[in-house]
Amino acid sequence: MKILALLILAGAASLQAQIRNFSHIVVIVQENRTPDNLFQGLCTPPYGTSTSCSITPTGKQYNIQTSNWLDKSSPTHVTQPHVVPLANTYDLGHAHFAWVKQCDRNAAGVCTMDGASKLTCSPGKNCPAKPQFAYVDNSTGALNPYLELATQYGWANSMFQTNQGPSFPAHQYIFGATSAPSLAADHAGTFASENMSGKGRAAGCIAESTRLVQLIDSTGVEAPSNKMFPCFEHNTVIDLLQPRSITWRYYAPNANDIWTAPNAIQHICMPNGTNCTGADWKANLDLKPADVLTDVANCNLRQVTWVIPSGQNSDHAYTNTGGGPAWVASIVNALGTSWSATNHKCDYWGNNSNDATAIFVVWDDWGGWYDHRAPATLPPPQGGYQLGFRVPLLVVSAYTPVKVVDNTPHDFGSIVRFIEQNYGIPEGALTFADARATTNLTNFFDLNQAARPFLNIHAQVGAAFFLNDKRPMTDPDND
Repeated sequence: MKILALLILAGAASLQAQIRNFSHIVVIVQENRTPDNLFQGLCTPPYGTSTSCSITPTGKQYNIQTSNWLDKSSPTHVTQPHVVPLANTYDLGHAHFAWVKQCDRNAAGVCTMDGASKLTCSPGKNCPAKPQFAYVDNSTGALNPYLELATQYGWANSMFQTNQGPSFPAHQYIFGATSAPSLAADHAGTFASENMSGKGRAAGCIAESTRLVQLIDSTGVEAPSNKMFPCFEHNTVIDLLQPRSITWRYYAPNANDIWTAPNAIQHICMPNGTNCTGADWKANLDLKPADVLTDVANCNLRQVTWVIPSGQNSDHAYTNTGGGPAWVASIVNALGTSWSATNHKCDYWGNNSNDATAIFVVWDDWGGWYDHRAPATLPPPQGGYQLGFRVPLLVVSAYTPVKVVDNTPHDFGSIVRFIEQNYGIPEGALTFADARATTNLTNFFDLNQAARPFLNIHAQVGAAFFLNDKRPMTDPDND
């Protein structure tokens, strides 16, 4: 009888651990890296071996190229990569025209991926030979949180940024599934393709009147005269969430950054001079990224959350101080330890309830670094600007089995599509990149298994460091 009772209790616990969907989704956005640049550690001890990685992966191999990087400028057409620290001393060009150079399309329209040497590097005094052909050195263990997450949870071998360019359009896609000014423009294949230009530093609807954003047409042409003020009007993910009473919050270090995507949407920002004054803006924008840690601790996490880092923790070349991996680990650890046997608070991980959180860690663009994978090109009219280069994607949850390595092609539209399906919204409802994406990232989860107990992600500093960091917050990037 005692054994039978234990089996019944075990079965009940297993059933309790199974969920129909996630109660919370957290999208953590980091800056400007490729898998080949940031995740070479997956191919070496203690997180892997040389056979863990392959440029033609099978099974659970990581699609990382460790040598013989394609280089059109080399007599042998290949270059051997060198190492740089995460907080390196130079930056690389990653505007749309840099994408075109690095892609180096052949006569069939396919990226040959051998043109990275043509990208600019600044400041010139800090640029080594072949600065684009480098991978991040992990001799200090600074990258261990990323590598631990990749090997203990989910890793995407084929995650591509949707846009062929830099951060402003990338963040628009991550938040609203398009960088187009309107629904009609998206459907016609016209997109904002660059960061802002012109006198000033602000972005979106509260930018200086002199600030304009370049548009690209369906043929991939950026006509110099085809520019506009960067204030757009179309639906975003939140317009799908709010009618269903699904809450949201966007954490970012500055109201008027190109990385603060809601500031470029008219009906969210409701601009009044240099300030966004809309009700949605006031209720849902938090301009201190570390507040996400406070909100988790206070059981005040919204159901869908975007987290944009400060420059110190962004991974962006030249401006970061190496804090990115520990920053990401602090958020994951806060969610994973939100409930314990001795601390009965909110259970964001899913240890003891039907609540659970799906965490996506994604990098917004490739940053000018080398990557060997060629992206596909979408058919017209969107194919003039989609898809971009490969970026890392980590997927973390109590329902993600150990070492899920997924080879399915994804893009930023897949993240939006996951949010839609998770909350019962028809997939592709925005009719933007969410409709053009063919995947919804559900391959990374097994909702029929029992919730995995959370194990702390090791990092050089923890949440207390970020909560008490008195350094002035910098922008995620200096572009």
